[in-house]
This record gives sequence, C-alpha cells and structure tokens, in this order.
Amino acid sequence: MSVEGQTRAAVVKLLLEEGPITASEIGTRLGLSAAGVRRHLDALIESGEARTASASSLRQRGRGRPAKQFQITATGRGRLGHTYDDLAGAAMRQLREIGGDAAIEEFAKRRVQAIVGDVEPADPTDVDNVEATADAIAEAFNAVGFAASTRPVGNGVQICQHHCPVSHVAEEFPELCEAEQQAFRQLLGTHVQRLATIANGDCACTTHVPLVSTGSR
Repeated sequence: MSVEGQTRAAVVKLLLEEGPITASEIGTRLGLSAAGVRRHLDALIESGEARTASASSLRQRGRGRPAKQFQITATGRGRLGHTYDDLAGAAMRQLREIGGDAAIEEFAKRRVQAIVGDVEPADPTDVDNVEATADAIAEAFNAVGFAASTRPVGNGVQICQHHCPVSHVAEEFPELCEAEQQAFRQLLGTHVQRLATIANGDCACTTHVPLVSTGSR
C-alpha cells in the first residue's frame, strides 16, 4: 500500500474508533497538516465513506461554536474488515502447506459449488437458455455479496461482479478465480472468457459469455 493509502487508512481508523472527531484532532493525532487532513476527508466524503457529524452527535468542547466533526459511514465500515482477509489468507497458506496445490484447488472448487449449486446447467444449443443461466449465476453470486449482474454486449452477455468479498485473498490464491471460471464454463456449456478481475486491480470481475446458436443449420 502506498504512503497515501496508509495515511488514508489511518484517517479511516480514527473516524471509526474516535469519531465524531474534528479535522484538527486528526491532524494532531497523525501529524498531518490542515491541508493534508482536508484532502483525505474530502476524498472520503466524496466516496461516501465519511460525513460530517449530525448536530445531535456533536460534542461541545469549550466555549463558542463547536468545530465541525466527522465520522465514518456505513459504506466506510463496509469497506473495512481486512483482518478477516488476513485470517483467511493465513488459513489458505496453512491448507497449502498441509495438502499442497491440490487442496487449494479442491477448496476453491467446493467454495464456488456452494454458491452456484442450485443453478441448473444450460442447454448450449439454446441461446435464450444460456442467457437465462448466466442471469441465474449472477443472481447466485449477488446473493452472497458479489453485487453481480449481467449485461448484453454484442453477440454475447457479460457476467459482472462489481464487488468481491475475497479479492485480497484471491490476489495470492488465483485458484479462487480459476474455479469460478471453470464453474461458469460447465454450467453454461460454452467457452467463457475472463476479461477482468478485481484481484488484478480492475473495477469489476467481468466474464464474457458468447451467445452463438449451435443448433441446426
């Protein structure tokens, strides 16, 4: 993580643990200039991760008009939780030490099967059925926090996962992503192509599914 990112994370931590808190207090605690604090707060407010505290939550300190205070939002809280990522990563490393790569691959396969286990395989000769199955896959992933959806693109459809709860772990263990792609291929009965992944720094995990009829000609 860059120095800028580390500082931003420290500001978020203060908002979480000490908020509502003033910009001056943040600067004092972290050794930042007023301009530096404002830059981070503006970015967090713009992204929806922080907000000015409501009047009822302001803490009066001394005489005069109270200084503006800031606090974390539900969105900001939702973007935390890397401790669990660290724990999951440690567990995966232990699994690899005990069972090797095969154990990781089997775990990844079972994990994705638990997500899409209720999705019926498509009839690859029926374009409409393939598209409906892609929708069902997206719905299954959406139900477990992947913010998934589908969109038509040219002569195909793309399955887009706008959030990945395991992205930090998948950076180290790409088997998680590979197992998803394999499951998509098996359920859809056709070749699929992963165009982007959050684990690689993209804004979404995007999988292209061609919709080309293989029926009678």
